[in-house]
Amino acid sequence: MRAVIVAIGVAFLVSLFCTPIAIRVFTRLKAGQPIRAEGPQMHQGKKGTPTMGGVVFILATVIAYVAGHLALTTLPDAQIAQVEPTITALVLLGLMVFAGAVGFIDDFLKVRKRHSGGLSARGKLLGQILVGAVFGVVALYFPSTMTDATGAQTNTETVGSTTLSFIRDIPALDVTKIGAVIIFIFVVMAATNGVNLTDGLDGLATGASVMVLGAYAVIAFWQYRHWCADPAYTANPNNYCYTVRDPLEIALIAGAAAGACVGFLWWNTSPARIFMGDTGALGLGGLIAGMAMSTRTILLLPIIGGLFVIITMSVVIQIISFKTTGKRVFRMSPLQHHFELAGWSEVNIVVRFWIIAGIGVAIALGLFYSDFLANMG
Repeated sequence: MRAVIVAIGVAFLVSLFCTPIAIRVFTRLKAGQPIRAEGPQMHQGKKGTPTMGGVVFILATVIAYVAGHLALTTLPDAQIAQVEPTITALVLLGLMVFAGAVGFIDDFLKVRKRHSGGLSARGKLLGQILVGAVFGVVALYFPSTMTDATGAQTNTETVGSTTLSFIRDIPALDVTKIGAVIIFIFVVMAATNGVNLTDGLDGLATGASVMVLGAYAVIAFWQYRHWCADPAYTANPNNYCYTVRDPLEIALIAGAAAGACVGFLWWNTSPARIFMGDTGALGLGGLIAGMAMSTRTILLLPIIGGLFVIITMSVVIQIISFKTTGKRVFRMSPLQHHFELAGWSEVNIVVRFWIIAGIGVAIALGLFYSDFLANMG
């Protein structure tokens, strides 16, 4: 627990104090956010606000991970904690960094062209597929090992699983390694685009991501405390345990990313002094996809990230309706812009959508804990 708290604190402080520096640097470089002409007219006042702020909390998460590992070396139960960096960390941080890099290219092109059209839709999609495929293969084909206090190597689990999962793996739904990689690519695409579509109002995506990542930190830490690789816990055969790879690593990274987002939210809340840009949105989406895979809760993700699903579906519904009937269901999509045009204030929309995000997280955690109680009983 100490390592997770250290990571959260370091990430928060780095993000909180480095974001103003990023604001000054990006302002000096004239890296302002172009605003779509077809978007809500009230957004034109945001033109020129520094973008690419996701660089700050991605960097803060990586720094906090290192700090958390320094704290790990002093844990009394280090014999069941992976003190050395793991494949799990490589996959999770790699997803965040490289998905964020795809977003950075998009942001850079927008700033350079002084136009809201950056990387082409096809280019962005190919980038997401490539990131998902590379880290999906690493997660499914490269088991990690751990050396305990006696020198024995234990728990050679892969980061991902060949079976679909809800609260845990569902053995009857084995999709093979190739199938699992393909499904993970889809999850990466869905999560990155879901967060990106949600990032339309000051603080909306940042706050929602804090809740989602916080939920994954809780899930992963609970799995660590009830881990099948912990001989002290499994000594009692009646104890229910989780077969996952490096749950403490997952909790540490999820907590660090949540803390970094809270620090960034201080400057990103309305009126935003900096935007996360596609750099941050795609980075967070990649990390959230990795969290779902590594905690073996793939099918629980649509509930944990319920707000992202709702906003994404509003875009899908709008496109299908317009192409089939020529009519729009919403005044504008994504959904948050519909309510803007309906007269809601930006702050009201953000707070109410945060409530929706919180409800999704609460339901997901309730289902997770209920499953544990049912199995312990």
